[in-house]
Amino acid sequence: MQVDSESPNLGDAPEASWYAYGRTNMGQRYSPLAQITPQNVGQLEEVWQYRTGDMKGPEDIGETTYQATPLKIGDTLYLCTPHNWLVALDADLGTKRWVYDAKVAPESQRQHQTCRGVSYLPPASGEVPSAAMLGVAAETQASVQCDAMLYMPTSDARLIALDPATGARCAGFGENGELDLIHNMPFKQAGFYYSTSPPVVANGLVIVAGSVNDNYDKNSPSGVIRAYDAKTAELVWNWDSGNPEETAPIGPDEVYTPSSPNSWAIASADEYLGLIYFPMGNRTPDQLGWYRTEHDEKYASSVVALSLDTGQVAWVQQFVHHDLWDMDTPAQPSLIDLETDKGLQPALVIPTKQGDVYVLNRQTGEPIFAIDELPAPQGTVELDHAAPTQPISALTFRPPPMTEQQMWGATPLDQMWCRIQFKSLRYEGQYTPPSEQGTLVYPGNFGVFNWGGIAVDPKRQVMFGMPLYLGFIQQLVEKNGSDMDAANQGEQGLNSNEGAPYAVDMRPFLSPMGVPCQQPPWGYVAGVDLKTGEIAYKHKNGTIRDMTPLPLPIKMGVPGIGGPIITEGGLAFLAATVDDYLRAYDLSTGEQLWQARLPAGGQATPMTYLNSQGEQMVVQVAGGHGSVGTTIGDYVVAYKIKR
Repeated sequence: MQVDSESPNLGDAPEASWYAYGRTNMGQRYSPLAQITPQNVGQLEEVWQYRTGDMKGPEDIGETTYQATPLKIGDTLYLCTPHNWLVALDADLGTKRWVYDAKVAPESQRQHQTCRGVSYLPPASGEVPSAAMLGVAAETQASVQCDAMLYMPTSDARLIALDPATGARCAGFGENGELDLIHNMPFKQAGFYYSTSPPVVANGLVIVAGSVNDNYDKNSPSGVIRAYDAKTAELVWNWDSGNPEETAPIGPDEVYTPSSPNSWAIASADEYLGLIYFPMGNRTPDQLGWYRTEHDEKYASSVVALSLDTGQVAWVQQFVHHDLWDMDTPAQPSLIDLETDKGLQPALVIPTKQGDVYVLNRQTGEPIFAIDELPAPQGTVELDHAAPTQPISALTFRPPPMTEQQMWGATPLDQMWCRIQFKSLRYEGQYTPPSEQGTLVYPGNFGVFNWGGIAVDPKRQVMFGMPLYLGFIQQLVEKNGSDMDAANQGEQGLNSNEGAPYAVDMRPFLSPMGVPCQQPPWGYVAGVDLKTGEIAYKHKNGTIRDMTPLPLPIKMGVPGIGGPIITEGGLAFLAATVDDYLRAYDLSTGEQLWQARLPAGGQATPMTYLNSQGEQMVVQVAGGHGSVGTTIGDYVVAYKIKR
């Protein structure tokens, strides 16, 4: 694929660094480094390995996961662990510089125990933190006046600001470096609200969204998005999708809208346009739509652009109408200046769980690739309704409808069981409403794409992603007026929806042997020419080595969760799959060129940078994923070209 733009907009990170979750606030996951190429990537070898010491414990929930992508600032890497330790490592050697432990206690009512990353405010002085600046030890929990700052969200709903050089708390931020994000919440159940994704630092603000537990309680915390002064933590604006017009800071005795649609995935920002872009989730309960307000119906399962100055809505584009399937918009929008038949446009590229990739003008929200509406299946429980149509993008990875002939199993009995199950479920194609009978949801709410998202190359004008295909079962369970014991939340996929007449049972469509009921491939890598919207290639990805008792490296195309990166050298790097490998691909063809066995599951997005000798490094966090079932660990692994 030829280079189209010699001077693309890559954001504001230095070439050798990785300043934000997607490298910059543009969320491209693209690095301009080109030392590692398709010709020499076979010489990559492991050069160091670090173990954080933060392991899943006996009191932890099942969804305890390592999903972190490190930052590289100056000569230091920064990453967070599932229990919110912020770790600073020497970027050359992988040795510990300091560790800050946020002291997060176990909580059985959390749905997720993870931290995808931290955020960075550059120093006003322009002096990047370095090893020479080390002073106060992080273990002392002391506080200092900070120039540069790191921000870490915690699973007990705090935002902590730390000094990058020492790991000490920043004294001027909130209360001794901490901000309690439960403030002004209408309901404050322990474990129901927290941030799993790093905040956005832009325009002198630190902007925080949060995750609200799905299907635990009809009356839950708000999905409000809040912008605080990056130095002081003073509230500057708040955007509550349940009350979207009023963005001035809320009063001390006021509360935000209960259960309003939230944004749990990573956001992006364009400071030149003065806009920040949030992928929006659904209102809880996900499968019960009769509680929703006009505002909920407008902003749920969408991407919304807000003014960085005021928090006011600039535009919104919805991807699912009256979402009854937990089809949250799961991934960070990727911002790229795109060559189109109308000239160069500021574009936003965002993938969805249902398989569509939307390409919008990020200034106006207008589609660059056409959006159509298709008729959708009808028929819900008595109190509800289904939207008559659902949107579809001209660029889509949606699969064709599932059929009985696709039922598959490791044995003939396995296959027979799957066929019986398929015939017993309600299924009229995509968007079949949930039912008491049990509905087959395909693609399932694990997504064709999830929080790992995509990577875009602003020079080659291409996209690389990992579409996957798994069916899910969603069944409404009538409660006959009684709520379930809170201890049963999440057990075997059953969520109680306290205060509502139905609980919901959600689980993957698997055979008795625990493999997907539909025939493989279940996972792919894919490339797209973003100038035309054409899918350039789609190859099955990953082996069943870690899905079977015997280590069989059969390339069948397996599921995964995590994201890719692209480099100027013409490569894409991706781990993510349920076999424990990091892989490199030729960006132009999708051909796998290299792989390295990881010591644990690689359900995190890699990153790349230059060390002090000017050598390109690739780093992958490998700690596994509790609910996906990959190998649990606590590793950070670095690679470079063999000398």
